[in-house]
Amino acid sequence: MSDYYREPESVLPLFAAARRTDPPTSHKAAQRAPVAGHRRLVLKALAAGPAGQTEIAQRAGITVAAVSKRLPELRRAGLIEKTGREVAGGECEYRLRPASR
Repeated sequence: MSDYYREPESVLPLFAAARRTDPPTSHKAAQRAPVAGHRRLVLKALAAGPAGQTEIAQRAGITVAAVSKRLPELRRAGLIEKTGREVAGGECEYRLRPASR
């Protein structure tokens, strides 16, 4: 929780880009933001099987930077997990958590 926001981050739904307490300008900006779409694309890419960030980005058609921003959010939400393996380039491999498949 920050000083600006009165509510903890956990009240921000995973596929929303603005909190309900955010000002109207934030909600307008959130409508243009690709964040929720990127989360969905990462999940869809991992539905094809475990992969590292680079392969996820290729499958999803988004940048590696966009993928790397979404992975921690999806892990905190309990939707994905690390496999414990490394792929080419020393990247961690990720997969959908069994309960979310």
